Amino acid sequence: MSEDLSQAAQARTASVVELASELIRRPSRAGIDDYGPVLAALEDWLAARGLPHRRLHDASGAVVGLLVEIPGGCPGPWWTLDACVDTAPYGDERAWTFPPDCGDIVDGWLRGRGAADSKLAAAMFCHIAADLVPRAADLHGGLAVLLDVDEHTGGFGGARAYLADPHAARPAGVMIGYPGLDAVVVGGRGLWRATIAVHAHSGHSGSSRTVIGAISRAAHLVRLLDAADLPGVDGGSGFPLAPKLSVTAFHGGQGFSVTPDRVDINVDVRTTPGFDAHDAETLIRKAVAELDADLPAPAPTEVTPVAAWPPFRLAEDEQPAAALFGAASESGLAVRAKTAGPSNIGNLLAGEGIWATAGFGVTYEGLHGIDERARLAELPQVYAVYQRAVLDLLGG
Repeated sequence: MSEDLSQAAQARTASVVELASELIRRPSRAGIDDYGPVLAALEDWLAARGLPHRRLHDASGAVVGLLVEIPGGCPGPWWTLDACVDTAPYGDERAWTFPPDCGDIVDGWLRGRGAADSKLAAAMFCHIAADLVPRAADLHGGLAVLLDVDEHTGGFGGARAYLADPHAARPAGVMIGYPGLDAVVVGGRGLWRATIAVHAHSGHSGSSRTVIGAISRAAHLVRLLDAADLPGVDGGSGFPLAPKLSVTAFHGGQGFSVTPDRVDINVDVRTTPGFDAHDAETLIRKAVAELDADLPAPAPTEVTPVAAWPPFRLAEDEQPAAALFGAASESGLAVRAKTAGPSNIGNLLAGEGIWATAGFGVTYEGLHGIDERARLAELPQVYAVYQRAVLDLLGG
């Protein structure tokens, strides 16, 4: 069967690239472009092959994803392939050496925004779903393909709508098609995020009266946060990364003649099993209390939590990681298990009790940056790995 799958993957490559190119040529930058054209390209392709699919909507009625469902003929758990078809913005288009929406192939590389993250994976997963249809009656459970158009916003609206959909089978596990050939991402740090409002008396910048404005108080708080004592890697937990704290935004003041009475700060804390969301909030509130004691103000500093996701990590023998590692080995690929520093949809899924892998794919360059492109030489191998993994999970 291994040889047959490899040959089939080779035969599918041209069609996968053709669909991926079409998706790249339909810009879908998160929060910028209309997602209608890129979704229409997918829907036309799926409809032409008789694949059942439907749009997913958030609570406001906005389209946030597309869901393909292939039920097996025998009872069993459902598994999901997930890839986003919205993208990061282009950035400085003058710095690109080719048009960001070109979708062409040069020297074996598919070029354009979304080539790596993750329109090539979306095209591949659609083809894998199509491959399953003729043998679906013999499969256990079912396969869903989630194509999210609210991923790069950080809202993960497609995944949320999928999990909230009463008509969708809840998946036992998810494989997310982020790129990278050398590793299967089996975990990631979590996060705790908050906005902090720092208050002070306002005043004229030229006044003879000394006024400690909100900017000065906020700067003092940033210094306290930068000096915060975070634990290192917890060797006993098996989690290979340490927590991290970053101040990511600082807003306040206008012009030159007024010291402002408020500054707003964004704080992002990446969490681990040994330093969780509660620990992160405790650390931030301790720094805030120290600020208010050192530099009193007319109103206490306000901390407003805005997001919290747990860290996650699968063992290599847990599904769906085990199926992906096994399929990679059968394909002759030596891949390592990796825990990612950034958070991803895997964290959202972990909070729902659903295990996910969050990366294995082709070699890439320029992800979220300039001249994004994906190397096609390994595409047949990557295709065969995912197809083997799916069939293993579905008992095919």
